[in-house]
Amino acid sequence: MIEHIAPEILAEAAITWQEGCSRAGIEIRSLSLASEIRDSQEIFDLVWPPLGGGTQVTPNLLRAITHSGGYCSAAYIDDEPVAAALAIVGLHTTDSGQDVHLHSHMAGVLEKYRNRRIGTVIKAHQRWWAMSKGIDTIVWTFDPLVARNAKLNLVNLGVSVRGYEPNFYGAMTDAINVGEESDRVFAWWDLSGERARAAARGELGVITKLGASQSVVEAPEDIVALRSADPDAAREWRYALREDLMREFSAGREVVGVTENGDYVLDLLVR
Repeated sequence: MIEHIAPEILAEAAITWQEGCSRAGIEIRSLSLASEIRDSQEIFDLVWPPLGGGTQVTPNLLRAITHSGGYCSAAYIDDEPVAAALAIVGLHTTDSGQDVHLHSHMAGVLEKYRNRRIGTVIKAHQRWWAMSKGIDTIVWTFDPLVARNAKLNLVNLGVSVRGYEPNFYGAMTDAINVGEESDRVFAWWDLSGERARAAARGELGVITKLGASQSVVEAPEDIVALRSADPDAAREWRYALREDLMREFSAGREVVGVTENGDYVLDLLVR
């Protein structure tokens, strides 16, 4: 169901990404035409280099996604693309039937431009874009072992995390994920909810004191470095985190934040 988004919340969302662009020194453009979308294709292939050549997303598929109502954007510095995002419209089941969401499939920033909050800004643009279409939820997957993604999602954006799928995508063939099991958790972003609005105002932070109903699941500090230094230890981390998070989710909890050390904080799921 397409929602009516309160005008003041939509206006807040617009200001968030526009001010974010100014601070980061970037311009964000929505892409749809065949002549435009190759900029996003280039970013995706640089962030996730396909082994043996090829491309992550073909131009004709990108064109089909945008033509059918999906989202594609790129961030530019001096007219050069430095980040991009891609999303498709999907459905999820609710207590009252089915509802519409935006499934954010890819969002990446070139390595030399990371740690400038460009990823946060492009997600803020995606939030505003979805709300302008009457879509009030964005869903995406991420590897729970990667601490920087968890902090971005939970602190900078204000998502909740629930649902664990072992080896969700099967074997992957890009240089980042090759040889790894593609375990994924699901980020649920309630775009007009108070957590998202507080995150947009910069009011969320890491959790330093647990509530009575909260629990903690330990996560590795830097899985990327560990995979290079000790692949067996990295693999053990995956299996341990898989077991711990699946147990917590089965008990009716969701991830609501992270600690200073990057560990997951869970609380009872409230509908």
